[in-house]
This record gives sequence, structure tokens and C-alpha cells, in this order.
Amino acid sequence: METPASAIAQAYPDRVEVRGRDLTDELMGRLTFSEYFHLLLTGSEPTDEQRYFLDLLLVSIAEHGLMPSNVAARMTLAADPGSLQGAVAAGILGAGSVVLGASGECARLLAEGVSSRGEPAAVARDVARSIHAAGARMPGFGHPVHRPVDPRAERILELADERGLDGPHLQLARALTDAVADAWGKPLPMNVSMAIAAVMLDLGYSPDDAKAVPILARVASLLAHLAEERETPLGFVLAREAEDAVEYRPG
Repeated sequence: METPASAIAQAYPDRVEVRGRDLTDELMGRLTFSEYFHLLLTGSEPTDEQRYFLDLLLVSIAEHGLMPSNVAARMTLAADPGSLQGAVAAGILGAGSVVLGASGECARLLAEGVSSRGEPAAVARDVARSIHAAGARMPGFGHPVHRPVDPRAERILELADERGLDGPHLQLARALTDAVADAWGKPLPMNVSMAIAAVMLDLGYSPDDAKAVPILARVASLLAHLAEERETPLGFVLAREAEDAVEYRPG
């Protein structure tokens, strides 16, 4: 039986080794946090393009106002002011296929589509029609707030163009815009989750990595909301508003 092993890190009495590098001598003071995150995640240091887009994507998805993840975190801290870690965890637990965690679902859809090796327009048409016929939600398209476009997605695509990033996953994502409009009979904006997934896959990241980035980014946002919650409490206000908005109907 093979001995269990981890390739990430080991602490010794006089040093810490991370991915085969000395933490204090080789990494601290040289790598930015996003570069370090890439190293931890993949085992290698990022290229210039990976570093640039990783920073871009983390910024794009970190904050979006009083969304469910931030509301859950604030209400948790209001209930237990000493549990900062519990409040952060409450917010992250809401990272699902509808809110915050959709990039992983988008990445899997794009990866499967590209692996079919068909023309992007044809693949996009088949994917969109299949999902629509099943009565399912189209991952990465539509948004309750951003219409007719999601400005975050548009900016990511604009910067991808400027830097010459145009791999098969971005091509398929762009083709899906027309295919989805045709299948649904109306235009639906590509949202930030699809743009994040397409860029990350074309930079060599895995579909699972595409979901990891929004989670990491949102932790920063949650910590900001929780710092504000201590100064300007909203948790109980939000809870009271929710109670007032819902009618009690005994069954």
C-alpha cells in the first residue's frame, strides 16, 4: 500500500517548505498573494498572463453588494459577534450553482463542448438547444440586475481581446451568446461566471479551479462586510426586514 503523501507544504523546526520552495527565503517578499495562490493551487508559479488575469478575475467577482453570501455572514455575526470565522463560513457556504459558484458549472460546460472538437457555433447551438429543451437554466447567461449586459463580463472579454487571449473556451463562450439568444428567443447577457470560466480554462486552469477563484475572492469581500458590520450593524435590520416581507400563512 502506497504511503499517503501531500505535495503542498511541510513545517520544520527552522523553516517552512511550500511546493518545494523555502517560504521565507524564496517566497516571502517576492510573490504577491495571487501569485502565491497560483503556486499553492497548481504547484508552479504563474506566467505573466496567468498572474494578470488571476488578479483581474479576483477583483471582478469579490464584491457585489448585499448579496445572499454577505447577508448570511452579517446575520451570523449579529447573532454571535465573537465568531468572525463562523460568519465567513456562513457566507461561503452559500457559494452554489446560482450565486457565486456558477463558474465551476460554466467551466465544465465549456470543457465538454471544446472536447467535442466541433466548430464553436455548431457546438454552441447544440448545447443551447439541448439545455433549453430540457427546461433547464443556462449556466453563465442571464442576470437579475445586469441588463442588457453584465459590465464585469464585458470588461473581462475586452481585456482578453487587448492581450490577445482567444482560446477555444473563449470562442465557445462568445458563440454561446448568439446560440442562447436564438434558443431562448431573446438575448440573455453573458454574466461574469461564464467569462471567468472561459478565461481560466484558456489559461490552463481546471474547471475546479474556476470555482475556487470566486470563493477566494468573496472571502475578502466578506471580511470587509463583517468589519463594517461591527461599526454599522445591519444583521438584525436585514433579519427584521425579511420577517416583515414574508406573510405568515398557517397550513
